[in-house]
Amino acid sequence: MKKPVSLLLALLLMLPALFSLSACHGSARRSDFQIPESFDESRQYEITFWAKNDSNKNQVAIYEKAISDFEALYPNITVRMSRYTDYGKIYNDVITNIQTSTTPNLCITYPDHIATYITGSKVVVPLDDLLTDARYGLGGSEVKFEAPTALEIVPQFLDECRLNGFYYGLPYMRSTEACYINKTYVEKLGYEVPDVLTWDYIWEVSDAATAKDADGNYLLNGQKTMIPFIYKSTDNMMIQYLKQKGAGYSTEGGQILIFNDTTKDFLFEISDHVKKGAFSTFKISSYPGNFLNAGQCLFAIDSTAGATWMGSHAPLIDIPPDKLVEFETAVRMIPQADPDAPKMISQGPSLCLFNKEDPQEVMASWLFMQFLLTNGVQTAYSETEGYVPVTTKAQQSPEYQEYLALEGADDKEHYAVKIQAAKLLLDNTENTFVTPVFNGSVSLRDSAGQLIETTTKSTRRKETVDEAYMDKLFDDVTALYRLDLSVTEEGGSGGKKILGPLPAGAKALLISLAAIWVLIGAGALFSFLRKKKRAAAG
Repeated sequence: MKKPVSLLLALLLMLPALFSLSACHGSARRSDFQIPESFDESRQYEITFWAKNDSNKNQVAIYEKAISDFEALYPNITVRMSRYTDYGKIYNDVITNIQTSTTPNLCITYPDHIATYITGSKVVVPLDDLLTDARYGLGGSEVKFEAPTALEIVPQFLDECRLNGFYYGLPYMRSTEACYINKTYVEKLGYEVPDVLTWDYIWEVSDAATAKDADGNYLLNGQKTMIPFIYKSTDNMMIQYLKQKGAGYSTEGGQILIFNDTTKDFLFEISDHVKKGAFSTFKISSYPGNFLNAGQCLFAIDSTAGATWMGSHAPLIDIPPDKLVEFETAVRMIPQADPDAPKMISQGPSLCLFNKEDPQEVMASWLFMQFLLTNGVQTAYSETEGYVPVTTKAQQSPEYQEYLALEGADDKEHYAVKIQAAKLLLDNTENTFVTPVFNGSVSLRDSAGQLIETTTKSTRRKETVDEAYMDKLFDDVTALYRLDLSVTEEGGSGGKKILGPLPAGAKALLISLAAIWVLIGAGALFSFLRKKKRAAAG
């Protein structure tokens, strides 16, 4: 058996080299795409762009103008746009098309989604080298338009697109959440609207608004319907509350920490106010802006990008005129645990560039991607809703500053509530945060909202919400969103880490180990058969 043992030792000594090779393979993503020496303008290119616009005609017109203006500068590039009304549909289509190598050239998406895209080999182009290329990077000498430099992108927004040590996207627009308040009704109840809302304040006022007369009409509005507090995105509700309380959600590496005592206590608190009729969610009751505008809600929390639907004079009201109630609208940050240290989420669409066999085609797509960050596109798009431009170049431009200064000049382009929502983010960029992005972070985000949705539904159905209920809820949500995958490892504080697909290096190493054991087995079998043959011959 000396030869098999010798073979085993030799192969084991080779493991560090095999691991080194596999690790190099896994870290080679940055060089998957090589910037050409120059962009070949003698060729014709057709690139596909998947965009999301919420059926907003103004946004569609901005995209179409951007494409037209870009094609005038680069007549050899044709941009084909596919319009979506939901980011989730873009995400699902990209995942499907990855399998058939038919992804678009670029799309509007979220960093959480990009984290899943990059698990496929060479699917997404890392942008680090492109960002700083002197010729074709942001503000490069060979670019035919005035693009922002990398330093002119708001750092907090750019950092959201940094995954696994590389930039896999560029921010396109940014928003946060705002609380849209029926100030008239709040003051009618005897309260003043503070500069910074707290959770205690919003619960107290919401409970007070549930009082009814003998006929079952609400005293505040004289109607049969009143839901004082409605939250559009319950995943954000949970995530921001945990951040404000300094409680666990997840680590940067994907360790799941959400199933903790702070989460449980918050759910109990929500249940208590649901029992009083003070709280509901978008998924259960419908769009908060419609209740707000009908005088049936005091606190409607939604994205700043949804400001054009909020208030008696909103340009995009969705309810019949006879249901509309006149009131004064106030815009505030979401409720805070500590008003002296506010924390609010930063969110919004980003741009993702997909790899192709032809680097020149990628370059054509990269040029259009840059064009979407120019002042004209950034300013025009941000003016359609409560978004803010992602570049300081656009934010500080005379055109955008004039737009902000005309707050309230009309109820369309300069609708006061919309501009106030944008200013809310502009004034609080330093107070924003983003959640860790990893393969599996989309599921974790969904689970955060599900905890609130399920608790709210159970309370409305008069189910018992106690410790046993919470233990079962945590287990059910863990299973529903596959947070207890067999490929997990226990983390601190009872957390679990979603490992996701194995990296290429790890796969290569496992394959190498398997091959080694096959060779060892073959050597041992060969030695055994040879000895047996000799014994028979003897």
